[in-house]
Amino acid sequence: MRSWWWKILGIIMCLYVVVAGFLMPVPRLDILNETIRNLYFHVPMWFTMIVLYTAAFYYSIKYLRTGDLRDDIRAVQFTNTGIMFNILGYVTGMEWAKFTWGAAWVPDPKLLGAAMSMLIYFAYSILRSGLKDDEKKAKIGAVYNVFAYALMIPLLLILPRMVDSLHPGNGGNPAFAKYDLDSDMRMVFYPAVIGWNLLGAWIATLKIRLELVRYRQENKSAFGFDFENK
Repeated sequence: MRSWWWKILGIIMCLYVVVAGFLMPVPRLDILNETIRNLYFHVPMWFTMIVLYTAAFYYSIKYLRTGDLRDDIRAVQFTNTGIMFNILGYVTGMEWAKFTWGAAWVPDPKLLGAAMSMLIYFAYSILRSGLKDDEKKAKIGAVYNVFAYALMIPLLLILPRMVDSLHPGNGGNPAFAKYDLDSDMRMVFYPAVIGWNLLGAWIATLKIRLELVRYRQENKSAFGFDFENK
């Protein structure tokens, strides 16, 4: 993950998305109008959030198997970065809803599921901050993270599809790709998904490296070798 090429690619794609997202033509649809450009930001941020939470889930499982605190560090930082994109996705979604549904908040199943999922991950951070012992914090945090991920999947991806929903692709509504994601939008949307995911991964890995350096400095005298390069 220390290779530089994917970081440069992520920056280029995000810059391209910001510029092209506001300048390239989009379909002229009733109600949505120019707000459809938010598709380049809102949806990819949710995708990035899910990818980051999945990485955190993986490292939480790995920590429970190995007991290596470095895996807990990775799980924590992937979760924290996922929470950041969770907030960004929610804010962009509320802004979109304000102009298309008439209010920033409506009792939509997917919005409710997203809010519940966000609160569950907020509780993860609060739980860890209330524990002092590193081993106990890591074990309880890892178990909680596994259950948080297990709840996040049905709350966001399963339950909203089983009931009526205002979101495209849910509750019988057709998805964007079926009726208005034209060739111009695809030229921006797909790079947006890749770019925001790469940016999220970069932010998470930077935070992980900083925490691993701190962890190595705290434990180097006790163990006598380089944890980061082990």
